[in-house]
Amino acid sequence: MSSHLAAVSLAKGQPFEVQARPTPKPGPGELLIAVKSVALNPADNHMRNHGLFIPTYPTVIGFDISGLVLEVGDDVPTDITDGDSGLSFLPGITRVAAYAASYWKSCDPDYGAFQERCLVPWQHAVPIPDASLSWNHAATLPVAAEVPLSAWDVFGFPRPGSNRGADKARKSEALLIWGASSSVGTMGVQSARLMREDPENPFGAVYATAGSANKEYVASLGADRVFDYKDPGVVDAIVSAAREDGLVIWHCFLAVGQLAPCQDVLKAFVGDANEIEKKRKGKIASAPIVPPDADVIDGMETIFIMPSLEEGVRLEEFRYWMGTWLRKNLAKGVIRPSPEPMVVGKGLGSINAGLDMLLQGLTGRRLSSRFQNPGRNDATGPPTSSTTISSILRALR
Repeated sequence: MSSHLAAVSLAKGQPFEVQARPTPKPGPGELLIAVKSVALNPADNHMRNHGLFIPTYPTVIGFDISGLVLEVGDDVPTDITDGDSGLSFLPGITRVAAYAASYWKSCDPDYGAFQERCLVPWQHAVPIPDASLSWNHAATLPVAAEVPLSAWDVFGFPRPGSNRGADKARKSEALLIWGASSSVGTMGVQSARLMREDPENPFGAVYATAGSANKEYVASLGADRVFDYKDPGVVDAIVSAAREDGLVIWHCFLAVGQLAPCQDVLKAFVGDANEIEKKRKGKIASAPIVPPDADVIDGMETIFIMPSLEEGVRLEEFRYWMGTWLRKNLAKGVIRPSPEPMVVGKGLGSINAGLDMLLQGLTGRRLSSRFQNPGRNDATGPPTSSTTISSILRALR
């Protein structure tokens, strides 16, 4: 049996150790991916340090990957006609970004991202349409796209092309994205910009919060107004801007940060609601876990974002998020990986150092990890250094 290297989690609270483990074969509906790059997420620290979601050890964790399809299992489509373009997974040819399924597989190590070979359901993967997109950039996409797209589904927003003509409305709302310089926040801004342009969505503007250093960048992604979340008067500034623009705020996507200021913004508009509007609720979709002691406010609902626990529903969700929305918009060039990656470290063991950096509270940054097989130079281009940190990891020899 062939083997590969992995950053293995041996016990709760312990750093990963690089070990060889057997390379699995893909089952029905699965892809075996030669992993080239992984992106790091806050949840990775919760799993490494506190054992979140992990029922047994040893295991391999991680969510975001990019890589090359090596093998396909039964029932994996090799050519789907979907609208004006095809979706296919061809061994040795198709480059993909994918959302690893470890969480839904009881942390079976074969499905964790932090290794050279990883199994993923084909619905969790998106072919990379442009050969100029580096592995590092591609690895930052899956979670960054899935989280805000999940939020829009939670809100009940019509998906593009759904032709829900009866639901067309005048552009009367501003959609607020709190923590917009994070990776999920920046993709939230980009996807919200596309919704703003959709006649079936009621949004006339995208509002966002970010640190002062990132306000210009967030605006370049499509935010109409960007507010400094550190400003003591930020809530009043957002409410005043919406009223000046003749808009209301009923929906907030909390990408990162505190729940309370989002609630304070929505309170102003829930409180102003007329008798007809009071039949609806203001909604906050939260990427961070909602604190158990969070305030419960009349006329407002806070929802923790996560894909469905029901496998069939989850696979259909990912098929749309990855195989349709992300694939088509990447091909059109109307979204881009964000923020830009920065490179730190060498070797699989550097994942530990990268997660330690993430714990320091980096803002406007994303950590990802680059793999390179010994003796091969299969990178598509060097990553650039800007607002995100990436770790280039080369398999230990």
